[in-house]
Amino acid sequence: MTSFSNTPGPEMRARLRDLEARVAAIEQRPDVMRIEQSTKPDSGTFWALAGLRSRLRDHPETQDGAVMLVGAVTLPTGAPVEWQQSSGTTGLFEVEWDDRAAAFAALGHPVRLELLRQILSGTHATAELAQSESLGTTGQLHHHLRQLLTSGWLKQSGRGSYDVPAARVVPLLACLVGAER
Repeated sequence: MTSFSNTPGPEMRARLRDLEARVAAIEQRPDVMRIEQSTKPDSGTFWALAGLRSRLRDHPETQDGAVMLVGAVTLPTGAPVEWQQSSGTTGLFEVEWDDRAAAFAALGHPVRLELLRQILSGTHATAELAQSESLGTTGQLHHHLRQLLTSGWLKQSGRGSYDVPAARVVPLLACLVGAER
């Protein structure tokens, strides 16, 4: 056990310097800075949050808070997508969430995520998608496409052609950003 006196000795000063250096190194990591910033929002950094907070008292369903997805994106194809979706959180913790499991499950496979990425990047036809070895056999490809169609992450835009609905682009990207560590 180490004893401490009012006047630290050379060993204690060296340990303190080492500890300060370690803390400083941790504070410089980008992931730690994000966490620190997210707990201390200001109107400059968190301008969307400031706008959301200013509206919380306007509606009874937002008195306990609100969640918002908002994004303005230019896809790799050059197509612009803008989307905003919000919901009050009053009662959200009291309802069952199991009806949302299929939508999350559809995103839970690497091939399906790759399919969505390729479709958002401009590859829409099944024949073109089937040329990618990373998407598996034609049968596997159709299985994954059906899962994404059923859960609403894709829509059929013609015979053998698929698109990600505009209303799903920003939520999909928000899920990807939310899954970052």
